[in-house]
Amino acid sequence: MRLGVGPFSLRVPCRVVEVLEEPTRKGFAYGTLPGHPESGEEAFVLDHLPDGAIQFTITAFSRPASLLARLGGPMTRGAQQWMTRRYLASLDHP
Repeated sequence: MRLGVGPFSLRVPCRVVEVLEEPTRKGFAYGTLPGHPESGEEAFVLDHLPDGAIQFTITAFSRPASLLARLGGPMTRGAQQWMTRRYLASLDHP
């Protein structure tokens, strides 16, 4: 994957490490690969609850894996929060 536009984009390699396909639970998890600015994993799971409601859970953990991420400090955390908001906003679109 790439984050950003054109020459200002950043390579963010990752791979899917798990896929959940259960009757009331769907989701996947990915882990970062060498070259990603962070080292960690994220999981995205939709649970269909007995009362008919749907629960969406994002679980993430990471640490800086590059000098850029370490120097980014608060900006790096802000980028992660921005991505989480994008994930959640995507749930509002059909």
